[in-house]
Amino acid sequence: MSERTLVLIPAFNAARTVGDVVRECKTILADVAVVDDGSADDTGTVAAAAGARVLRHPQNRGKGAALKTGFAYALEQGYEAVVTLDADGQHLPQEIPKFLRRREETGADLIIGGRAHLFDQMLPRRRLANRFSAWTIAKASRSSITDSQSGYRLYSANLLRSVRLRSDGFDLESEVIVRAGRDGFKVITTPIDLGFVDGLSTSHYKPLMDTLRIAWTVTRARFFWR
Repeated sequence: MSERTLVLIPAFNAARTVGDVVRECKTILADVAVVDDGSADDTGTVAAAAGARVLRHPQNRGKGAALKTGFAYALEQGYEAVVTLDADGQHLPQEIPKFLRRREETGADLIIGGRAHLFDQMLPRRRLANRFSAWTIAKASRSSITDSQSGYRLYSANLLRSVRLRSDGFDLESEVIVRAGRDGFKVITTPIDLGFVDGLSTSHYKPLMDTLRIAWTVTRARFFWR
């Protein structure tokens, strides 16, 4: 792929896993940035030792805020695409070439690593939540996505420059789908494999609070935000 691409990893208290994730990513793409979102452990130090460019928040601000910090850095540095993945090892770095191939084949501005083929392996409440959120956000964004909550993605720089993102939590990843789809950007999913399917022990997602926040954000992104 000819586009200059940055791997971006938002991380919070991930010192145990982030080093291996960074090292594996760097075997595929040279440039890796980690946003240490106010971690209380050695996340930033471990990531830097593994070869990542580390951007730090002095306090925890949320995954969306960490992503926006990384997106701003990517645009400032002239990257043409950004691949995002989590720091806990659930997202396998060896899947990155799938995103790069799909970007080259389709020109899509937002490529979501789809897990629909793995939903049956999830706990019932997560399976139902993922299927429902994918359906509702696909309708709101006028797209045909099959997974709206996966954080393993590729974003084009053109999309990141064009869409103003307002959310600071997990809901940013839903907001950007709706904004991209409504603004005419091409949004697709591509199936991926995972290191483990149910990331309950490593996730900072708060089921009730974050689900309600996502619903409210999607409503505003669909009807009010421009």
